[in-house]
Amino acid sequence: MIPRPFEYHVPRTLPEALALLGEYGDEAKLLAGGHSLLPMMKLRFAEPGHLIDLGKLAELKGIREADDEIRIGAMTTENELIWSELLQTRCPLIVEGARQISDPQVRYRGTLGGDLSHGDPGNDHPALMMALGASFVLAGEQGERVVSAASFFVSTYTTLLEPGEIMTEIRIPTPPAGTGYCYAKLKRKTGDFATAAAAVTLRIGTAAVGEVRIALTNVAETAIRATAAEQYLQGKPLDEPAIAEAARLAMAVCAPVADLRGDVEYKTAMAGEMTRRALITAYARAAH
Repeated sequence: MIPRPFEYHVPRTLPEALALLGEYGDEAKLLAGGHSLLPMMKLRFAEPGHLIDLGKLAELKGIREADDEIRIGAMTTENELIWSELLQTRCPLIVEGARQISDPQVRYRGTLGGDLSHGDPGNDHPALMMALGASFVLAGEQGERVVSAASFFVSTYTTLLEPGEIMTEIRIPTPPAGTGYCYAKLKRKTGDFATAAAAVTLRIGTAAVGEVRIALTNVAETAIRATAAEQYLQGKPLDEPAIAEAARLAMAVCAPVADLRGDVEYKTAMAGEMTRRALITAYARAAH
C-alpha cells in the first residue's frame, strides 16, 4: 500500500515547526527518523494530511555538557550517540544501549527524541533514561516544560507529550565517576526488539550499595522502574543472595504480553535473568 496524499513541510527553526503544528493540529504528524511513522502511513494506520520534517532543525541536534548535566538534542541520531566521545567517557550506558538498537541503517537515521516520543514499550531508550534519572524538555508555542523520564511514559504509545508540543532536549545528570552501568538485553536475533531487558546504574558505598536504579524494557505497557528491588538493595552488600532477591522483586512488577517472543512466564523469567546479569556487570564496572 501507499500513504494517502499529504503536504510535506520542512521548517528551518523550532518556532516555525511549532507554528505549523499549531496551524494544522490533529492533521499534522512530526517526522524524526521515520522508522515508526512511515510504515504506519504505508499501511494507512496513520493518515496525516501534513508531515512536518524536523530534520533541518540544527537547534535540536548535538551533545554537550552543561551545569553538571549531559544535554542531548532530540534529533541526535543513534549513530551520533554511539560515536560521541563525551558519552563514551561520561555516560557509556547510552552508548551500550544504542549499539544494541536495530542495525546500522536504522541507527544512522533513528533519533533519540523520536524513540522516546513514540512511547513504544519495546524501545530501548525509555529504560535507559529511567536508569539515568533523565528529564525531557517539551516545547510548545506557550513555552517549554521539563518532565522526568520516570513520569513521562503513561501507557503503550501514550506519553505526557501534549498536542502542539515537540521534545527538544534530553537532560541527564552527569553520572559520578565510578558509577557502574549495564544494559542487558535478550533478543531473538540481531536488531530485534527485546524479549526482555534491564538497564542498571549502580554506585557502591562502603562495601554496600550506595545508590541503584533498575529499569525494565518490554515487560509491561511502558518501560518500568523496579523500585522494590532498588529499595531492597540499598545499603546491602551486593552478594549472590541479594542479587537473586532483587531479580525476584523485579520479576514481581512485570506484566508482559505473550507474543512470538515468548509467553508471559518466559518473558517474566527473562526479565529476572537480565536484571541479574545487569547487576553483576554494573557491579564489576563500579568503583569499589
